[in-house]
Amino acid sequence: MQKNRLEAFSDGVLAIIITIMVLELKVPKGADWATLSTIFPVFLSFLYVGIYWNNHHHLLHTVTHVSAAVLWANLNLLFWLSLIPVASAWAGQNQLAPLPTALYGAVLLLAAIAYYTLQRAIISTQGPNSLLKAALGRDWKGKLSPLAYVAAIPLAFVHP
Repeated sequence: MQKNRLEAFSDGVLAIIITIMVLELKVPKGADWATLSTIFPVFLSFLYVGIYWNNHHHLLHTVTHVSAAVLWANLNLLFWLSLIPVASAWAGQNQLAPLPTALYGAVLLLAAIAYYTLQRAIISTQGPNSLLKAALGRDWKGKLSPLAYVAAIPLAFVHP
């Protein structure tokens, strides 16, 4: 498969995810901050998906060959990203109750792991002189984010 087909498919899926989040936005029934907080997770999720879309765009610019491993890793990432609207809506509708908040964190963790897996698949396909490998360097941010999600999941039961 050529890289442009993978980019087009991924952009289409991400556009649908963002569209779903926008269509799910409802006018809050109330005029206080607590009522407004029910849609905060959707705004935050829009930001997360936007960051993933931007990073994914740059990630695919480093690809010279699309292998089966890259295809499956990309599909895995898109799956976890597609669950963000549901998880954020559940957390918002339940006013950030512990279980929905923890599930939201788990979805974000699994999306981060899937993104890391996609990076590894691309690097493996491109070989030891991979442009992506050179661009990532030590990638501290990419390693710290999943650790923050791991910490946030049990903390949701203490202080959502």
